[in-house]
Amino acid sequence: MANLQSYKNRLLEVPKKPGVYLHSNKNKEVIYVGKANSLQDRLKFYFSKQNDITPKIRDLISKIYDFDYIVTDTEQEALLLENQLIKKYQPKYNARLKDDKSYPYIKITKSEDFPQIIISRNPKPRDKNKYFGPYSSISSVRHTLDLLSKIFPYRSCTKEITGKDKKACLEFDIGRCSAPCTGYSKKNEYNQTILSVESFLSGKTSPIIKEIKKEMVEASNNQNYERAAIFRDRVKSIEKILEKQKVSGLKNETFDLISCVKIKNESMIIVFNIKNGNMIAHEKYRIERTADISIEEIIRLFLYDYYSKSIFIPKSILLSNYPLEKNIIQEFLEKKAQKKINIRIPQKGTKKNMLNMGISNAKESLKQWQIKWINDTKKTKIALSELQNELGLIKQPKRIECFDISHIQGSNVVASMSVFENGLPKKSDYRRFKISQDKNDDFASMKEVVYRRYSKLLEKQKDISNKLDSFHKVPDLIIIDGGKGQLSSALQILLELGLSDIPIAGIAKREEEIFMQYTDESIILDKSSQGLYLLQRVRDEAHRFAITYHRNLRQKSSIKSQLDSIIGIGKIKKTKLIKKFGSVDNIRKASISEISSITSINSDLAIKIKESLNSK
Repeated sequence: MANLQSYKNRLLEVPKKPGVYLHSNKNKEVIYVGKANSLQDRLKFYFSKQNDITPKIRDLISKIYDFDYIVTDTEQEALLLENQLIKKYQPKYNARLKDDKSYPYIKITKSEDFPQIIISRNPKPRDKNKYFGPYSSISSVRHTLDLLSKIFPYRSCTKEITGKDKKACLEFDIGRCSAPCTGYSKKNEYNQTILSVESFLSGKTSPIIKEIKKEMVEASNNQNYERAAIFRDRVKSIEKILEKQKVSGLKNETFDLISCVKIKNESMIIVFNIKNGNMIAHEKYRIERTADISIEEIIRLFLYDYYSKSIFIPKSILLSNYPLEKNIIQEFLEKKAQKKINIRIPQKGTKKNMLNMGISNAKESLKQWQIKWINDTKKTKIALSELQNELGLIKQPKRIECFDISHIQGSNVVASMSVFENGLPKKSDYRRFKISQDKNDDFASMKEVVYRRYSKLLEKQKDISNKLDSFHKVPDLIIIDGGKGQLSSALQILLELGLSDIPIAGIAKREEEIFMQYTDESIILDKSSQGLYLLQRVRDEAHRFAITYHRNLRQKSSIKSQLDSIIGIGKIKKTKLIKKFGSVDNIRKASISEISSITSINSDLAIKIKESLNSK
């Protein structure tokens, strides 16, 4: 930060009013946009000595070269302006919705005599057309349109309709258009089809089915069986879709349900749109750069962004977490919708179950995105290049080995090693280690696992006959899951083994600070950095592998300890029980016949096992 005294003087002139502030770097690029109830108080935060701040804020402050601000009359106006400026400047330090472009809508061109049903990104609430959405992606809109075209015979062409065409197109022949171009379908009849489409998109399906069934019966009575069959197939198609959409226990309720999950630097939001008891849409939104932002803040940003573009706002919005500044958000929604909006967190029943389902889906979606990222060769190449530059490595870390320790209060202490080559996990080279001493000493455990791995490396290098062995390979970078203490322990072992030329780094979970050998200050990578993302994946894989191993050992230990007290159960029978049932709880739940089906365990011993475990 430059000209600190000058900035402090300028701060005295900043009003204590609501507004939006903009930080820029020395290249005059806007790097952060924020809003405040009191501009002066908020800006003072950045230009005063702060001890308890995150690395992200510390990094932001170091890049600030200038600031600007815009005063607004209300916090509502500040909220609106903040959203617009973030979209305009795409600041480096602001959270960013993946795909900041406008969300797609289904547009029904009601301004025409024979309306079209098309995709639109620019809904205009005050024109004569009808809009449905927003949807998260073009693909979801196209899927919906494909569905509609199979059920309702509306036109897909863009031609001017005169009713004087001599011949209809193929769409008419296959039952996907009522051919208004030829005059076969009159204006009133065609618009009835459009009204049915609108009802369907609004979740009002019962009147549609009733009307189509009526037309089917009329066609059948007139012995027009071909036409009756068309109506029958439409009813079946609608009922099939409704079967998938209907949510049990919701009756005819209409609401939006929004679940949010945050994992490190990414967040995922799942939106369920429920109309008249039917789930008419299920959308996903990924948000980047959220490491230092609370879920409440993420939801605040999302709600404003999502509903500022939405034509329809339901009376009820159910959330996994209340948004930051809930009152301001509610005021904004009610002003836009011109009605009372109920924002709440469901506590029980069907809606609570749906919320949990949304959270589970969000977690899985983030997981799948991470897998996709790992397999994106372009991104992994960038990540390796960034790590080389930021960590000051002589060459790109093509092979990375990472170590993690897992235990509960010093019991069943294990370690794991994950391996990534060329930015991809190499699971065949993963290793797990049972630490020799059960004690709560992560430093000693780290020393042991590093010694066992790299003393083995030295042994393998002497044996040139087996260069395919994974322990023969020298890593380009060693990662230790932990801060300075764990790093120091590992480095000590490398020095003793004469392997100090291998680069080694520790990564602390809380702030994702990176510590290198022979340096005092930590390295803070940009939260949107591909290099940081790769390090996190490597570290998380080591942690997952260690936890899984520790859990299995703990489970086996528990089983053994409880089976040991049963007279008649020796080593062989114990092994057979563990192999068949996997856990004490499963043995306890098993029937006597299931237990006695194991060779060498008769029904009397099975009864004894059941009685002993149930008494515990």
